[in-house]
Amino acid sequence: MRYLNQLEPDALVSRFAEHPPIGFSVMQVAGTPAFVAPFDLLTTADDEARTKVTGAPGYRWWGRLLRWRTAFVGTTVSEYALFPRDAQPDTLANALRDELGRKQRLMIIKDIPQASPLFDAATGDWCRRFADACDAAGFMLLEGQALAYVTIDFQGEDEYLARLSSGRRKDIRRKLRKRDDVAVDEVRCGDAMFDDDAVVDAYYALYENVYAQSEIHFDKLSRAFFAAVLRDASNGGVVFVYRHEGAMIGWNLCFAVEGKLIDKYVGFAYPQAREQNLYFTSWFRNLAYAREHGLTHYVAGWTDPQIKSYLGAQFTLTRHAIYLRNPLLRMAARKLGKFFESDSQWAGDEQA
Repeated sequence: MRYLNQLEPDALVSRFAEHPPIGFSVMQVAGTPAFVAPFDLLTTADDEARTKVTGAPGYRWWGRLLRWRTAFVGTTVSEYALFPRDAQPDTLANALRDELGRKQRLMIIKDIPQASPLFDAATGDWCRRFADACDAAGFMLLEGQALAYVTIDFQGEDEYLARLSSGRRKDIRRKLRKRDDVAVDEVRCGDAMFDDDAVVDAYYALYENVYAQSEIHFDKLSRAFFAAVLRDASNGGVVFVYRHEGAMIGWNLCFAVEGKLIDKYVGFAYPQAREQNLYFTSWFRNLAYAREHGLTHYVAGWTDPQIKSYLGAQFTLTRHAIYLRNPLLRMAARKLGKFFESDSQWAGDEQA
């Protein structure tokens, strides 16, 4: 039985347990996926707060005190926290606190949906009751990340672009001229080409490029994870492979599940991907694929909300439920919580 809030294929969630990110320990707690990992407490702080802290005298030496071994409820391969479908919200909240939260100094139930348009009303009601139960159990609730998505309710690219401002339309069309110089292939997970270790090495190298230039380094996925995913025909994944002058300059792994296209992983060659405006090309390729296959939504993930907003995405916020074992730290955290809600600006973002 699929978990509550699960958008991804079952096989992808299974690969997370088999090949967790580097340095992670995975487990099941009260029937719910969880993991323990190193966590920098500034990871989700807003830019101003992060700059002030990292610029403080002596941060080079004492900054390590802000990096804790932390328990998380959820996975890093799913957009949302995953819960057993038969669980009662209050029972689950108390069980997670007692079985995991009291064994670590910090526990985070990550990415609880808030009235997500990607689920039905019953799921939204369950998540609301679960958040209320977490609050009653001593957790602190914070606004989480902004998940980008596009509703596929347009007939073609021109209609989609017509919803954006004239300035943006002009700029995006100019950038999309580069796609005429880029060839794109669709390769299914499980294709025989992925049996070649050299091919997997090449894909993983482009993933590492993206990871290296990211501002936030949290979960680095292993080569073994990608090898398992790319070689697994059962997950239904499709890889969009982009080539310029015969050389691979990028790839994008997506999954079509229950009427939605879930955008999961990318790899880029730099500077070629930037020179060819590959982010823009891949965005519109994914929209076209979703429309051509009769899907209802394109789910574009958590990262880079600024550019995704520019490209016409809407956003739905989550909540994190935070439990600090030390009661004094719980009190302090409630006063500082507002500095860790930097994505809330994207809530309800509408593109016109």
